[in-house]
Amino acid sequence: MSAETEAAPRGAEFPPGTFRPAPGRGRPGRMLLAQTRIEALLILRHGEQALLTLIIPLALLIGLSALEIGTLPEPRVDSVLPRILALAVMSTAFTGQAIALGFDRRYGVLKRLSATALPRWTLIGGRVLATLLVVALQAVLLSVVALLLGWSPDPAGLLPAAGLLVLGTLAFGAAGVLVGGALRAEIVLAVANAIWFVLLLAGGLALPLADLPGPIGTVAAYLPSGALAESLAAALGHGALPGPLPVAVLLGWGALAGAIALRTTRLT
Repeated sequence: MSAETEAAPRGAEFPPGTFRPAPGRGRPGRMLLAQTRIEALLILRHGEQALLTLIIPLALLIGLSALEIGTLPEPRVDSVLPRILALAVMSTAFTGQAIALGFDRRYGVLKRLSATALPRWTLIGGRVLATLLVVALQAVLLSVVALLLGWSPDPAGLLPAAGLLVLGTLAFGAAGVLVGGALRAEIVLAVANAIWFVLLLAGGLALPLADLPGPIGTVAAYLPSGALAESLAAALGHGALPGPLPVAVLLGWGALAGAIALRTTRLT
């Protein structure tokens, strides 16, 4: 060993603070990104979530486009896809989130997460962004399949449709938090699935509002499912901007559900 090496103080080859703990809050952006990634993986890996968010919408898209159900102009997929996109949004943002939130409360997940150093806005924001990410993946996949089935959208309506998908996700997500944050997990499972079936059959998703019986069609126009499906059909089929009624319906349902959820949501 040389004399210079022996003379150097121990640790001089490392910068100051290398072996000292430096605790502190992480960067907000990195925390939000990490929480979003975890929430998205939890959604995509869950078997029941995959059934609701992917398999059923794909099966309905192919089946309703290929089978002569209802009076739809050709190609049938042009009329079917907007309603299936609305169904995918409802499945992910409402039913999936309600069930996930209900069981997270049951097993104490929310209580434990709220005791960590993660800010609450990070927990909420991560779940919202993960839901939007899954909806975007659904929209891409369903659109690719629809193109293979002969779908021909109006390019002018793609941007308004994207905005409607975001608005619909937020409205249905608020409703999902309302149901999943106030009821017991077993009750949430039954209620969320029951609402999903009712809106599928009588909420303007399986059939256009014009094909529903008079009173049901009138009521369905003021439901978030009917408003989202009809406005998506107008945007993708005719390049039309959404009218004030469907936007007001989605905003109204989202604001009402969110306001009630703030008062009723419990951690356990």
